[in-house]
Amino acid sequence: MDFPSYLGTMPMHAITEIHGEPGLLERFRLEIGAFDANARRRLTEALDLAADLHRDDRRVREPYLNHLLRVAIRLMHHYQVRDVDVIVAGLLHDAVEDHPADLAGEVGDGVDPVPAALAVLADRFGHRVARLVAAVTNPTWDPDRDRHVQYREHVAASLDRDPWARVIKISDFTDNGVGVIHTTGPKVLSSARKYRPLVPILRELIARPDTPLAPAVKEHIFAQLDLAEERFRAILDDPAHTH
Repeated sequence: MDFPSYLGTMPMHAITEIHGEPGLLERFRLEIGAFDANARRRLTEALDLAADLHRDDRRVREPYLNHLLRVAIRLMHHYQVRDVDVIVAGLLHDAVEDHPADLAGEVGDGVDPVPAALAVLADRFGHRVARLVAAVTNPTWDPDRDRHVQYREHVAASLDRDPWARVIKISDFTDNGVGVIHTTGPKVLSSARKYRPLVPILRELIARPDTPLAPAVKEHIFAQLDLAEERFRAILDDPAHTH
């Protein structure tokens, strides 16, 4: 497939709409061209694992892998991240949450596969990658609690401890939050309700001095959070959604 010469500067959702997964894969290849051979090997291995684990997953209208590619590309292009562990964890940030048994293999009846899945990631990509993935993996939902409240409390607590996990999470949030206008059906409203209360939490976390991003990158993220809030407000204030 032929891609335009300006693919490296196209907005990611434009690539998604026009060129689909092949376009995002080519953009990913362009981005990792700035890394050395060993880093490219690790990033490609992580991408291959993510593609395999999520091969049957869909995200509304698109393959789930598109979301993971956008998260990783955003880390490299917009956030200027050159820490390979962080980008690998970005590609695999949903692997343990969505496919723990596939990663872990046979662990026995009644045994939680999550620790074994994280151990597999640690073995293949290092303990730091496994720790970062663990930090952005949602815990099992407590049926006695409000799902969204539990989610927000987990995010605030886990990201408080790990500055690099904040960076992965904000890329994930941007794809889900700013990208809410690319969603269709009931997920539009449910996403706005889930993510809007996270905006001030993430803004405070990104603003912290220990969040390892350049000032210009933080300003870019704050603008993206403003845009997400504007879109959530438009959705939730729509009279059609008040009942």
